[in-house]
Amino acid sequence: MKILLLNQCFYPDHVATAQYLTDLALGLNEAGHEVTVVASSRGYDNPTNRYPVKETWKGIQIRRIWTTSLGKKSRWRRFVDFGIFWLNAIFTLLCLPRFDVTVCLTSPPLISTLGTAMALIKGGAVVPWIMDLNPDEAVAAGWLKAGGMPEKILGGLQRWSFHRAARIIALDRFMAQRLMDKGVSEKIIHTDAPWSHDDALHWDAAGRDDFRNQQGLTDKFVVMYSGNHSPCHPLDTVLQAAAHFADDDRMAFLFVGGGSEFVKVKAFAVARGLKNIRCLPYQPLESLSASLSSADLHLVVMGPPFVGMIHPCKVYNILALGLPFLAIGPKESHLTDLAARLPDPNYARLTTFGDQEQLNRNLSEILEMGRLPPSEDSRRLASDFSQKILRSRLIDVITAAGSC
Repeated sequence: MKILLLNQCFYPDHVATAQYLTDLALGLNEAGHEVTVVASSRGYDNPTNRYPVKETWKGIQIRRIWTTSLGKKSRWRRFVDFGIFWLNAIFTLLCLPRFDVTVCLTSPPLISTLGTAMALIKGGAVVPWIMDLNPDEAVAAGWLKAGGMPEKILGGLQRWSFHRAARIIALDRFMAQRLMDKGVSEKIIHTDAPWSHDDALHWDAAGRDDFRNQQGLTDKFVVMYSGNHSPCHPLDTVLQAAAHFADDDRMAFLFVGGGSEFVKVKAFAVARGLKNIRCLPYQPLESLSASLSSADLHLVVMGPPFVGMIHPCKVYNILALGLPFLAIGPKESHLTDLAARLPDPNYARLTTFGDQEQLNRNLSEILEMGRLPPSEDSRRLASDFSQKILRSRLIDVITAAGSC
């Protein structure tokens, strides 16, 4: 079967959607399918990284699109970058042959609409894999006005593509419900979370020690936020907590990753003169085990308006390592669903979003408790979200869509 994967990010980029799409591409190729990927020629978080326009990697055909690199400092810059990607993607896709299935992720926003339009021209099924839900997310973030003309147009395009999809992949029950609220039939929705990176991730005691030594964190209780720093994961209370614990030499806050809010974290630390905040860029996949293992506590943040629009993908790697996490979010979300499945609440603490006192109190209690050993209960829960199980299921959904 000929399968097209369409997304802004792909190997060798390190952002989450690139890693998941790379995993899927390799799995489809191993299953005997002909896989073509269309992605950007620039790095997502670091556009100075340039990748070959055309290459074959592990049997996967990759076509990369030239895009601008205006960045994320303002909405118009993002809009131009997305628009250029869209225009060049149209020409690229028109030059490619027909595919049995087109799998569309969600970066840039509404890219599934382009995949659907091309499938109408050339034939084949379309399967959107929804990593985030737009324009809903843009409205919740205040980037678009609810009920305004741009939101109506973009929302109409979204519904048009969703209603023509062979299957739609939702990441949790909250996202599935949002889709059904838009009139998408429950019959075509397949709900499965993204997987942990089983083949690249393991508890790495030696790597932990080396990583902490390199970063000057040997004797610290490390509180880590790792991943995309975006307005969907507001870090205000975390930064205020760092300021609250500024004089406690035992604790360090480590921010790893990138995104539009990453600069704000650095600026906050400089403005307040906080020496307990460290910032590192995205770590390559081969260093992920050491990086994540170096934390004594992981933070997972979910802005209340974004439940069902985004998904806390990072939590599965944390569970796979057996490490404790502190969830900052609404009273009901996928994070609370997961926490309810862990018998020891110390490995999955919950803090109501915006409650600064509760967050500071939780961090104080955790600090006094000290480092916890990796939890076998967490690892057993993580096995439900292993790549071996979830990737195989997703491949079955994709191939079934192409056989209809």
